[in-house]
Amino acid sequence: MRSISVVIPNYNGKHLFEKYFEHNLNILSELGTSVQIIVIDDASKDDSVAYLKEHYGNHITLIEKEVNSGFSNTCNLGIKEATNELIFLLNTDVTLEKGYFEKLYKYFERDDTFGVMGRIIGMDDDLIREAARSPKIMGRKIKSGDFFHLDDMESFTPTFYLSGAIALMDTQKLKAINGFNEMFNPYYGEDQELSIRAWRLGWKCYYEHNAVCRHEVSASTKTHNHKRAIKRIHFRNRYYVHFLHLYGSDLLFWHIQILLCDVLLGILTLQFYKAEAYLDFLKNLKGLRRKKNSFNRQMKRYDSDMGILDVIQKIHIMLKYKQVIKL
Repeated sequence: MRSISVVIPNYNGKHLFEKYFEHNLNILSELGTSVQIIVIDDASKDDSVAYLKEHYGNHITLIEKEVNSGFSNTCNLGIKEATNELIFLLNTDVTLEKGYFEKLYKYFERDDTFGVMGRIIGMDDDLIREAARSPKIMGRKIKSGDFFHLDDMESFTPTFYLSGAIALMDTQKLKAINGFNEMFNPYYGEDQELSIRAWRLGWKCYYEHNAVCRHEVSASTKTHNHKRAIKRIHFRNRYYVHFLHLYGSDLLFWHIQILLCDVLLGILTLQFYKAEAYLDFLKNLKGLRRKKNSFNRQMKRYDSDMGILDVIQKIHIMLKYKQVIKL
């Protein structure tokens, strides 16, 4: 049984540790293998750090950040600290069902497995929050696709990306790929972009329907301005993904599609956050080009020429003769 390093990013999550951490700690302690738990506090304003030191100081490695910088940077600090064979990313608002990990180990018997995730359902219901995704292309926009699983539960189910809330990944591969792209801070889309890089290097991402965890859906209301800011970040990061993984005429057609369907139409319908997101994207083109060029060099070292459209085709081929059940 492979050893696991659990990486838990935290921001103002004391109440979540109080509700869920003890349960997850019990699940981890029953694995019968080496478990390293790393909590990275993203400059919380609550008493998270004091609470963790008092109650779990002997069970965890605690990394305290002085400046809040978002999900990708926070996770990357934990990834660098991880020493075990597998890395498990775990959100503070998630609880694991019994037997979660035992259902995932088989995937790492394959040399090309990058990672695997289980099914995410609601904390108080069985509604699907995350499952496998089969991507599709609309024009040159990359869409994640609907949730699904395979009728044959023994089949290995590919998924376009691994949710950063519950992903179990090969440590060597995750470190080789340099973790998350920190340009995606503070949040949104970083797990999808990471998974795309893994696919393009020739590795695979899987989904296990029988491994279940529960996720608390925030009931807190946000102000109109806050919701608008979140939408702006969401669209900016979507633009990042496309720029990083499209090339040539595909990239040109995508730009035209975005200008017409997002920016212009957004202005006409008073959805100004789309135009603002596109401007944010343009401001960061220099940094994005550096990231893209760096990954292109890594692709050459791995002798891979797989593009994002090849990844989508590969996933579709893997599903071609399977009975797909949409959720």
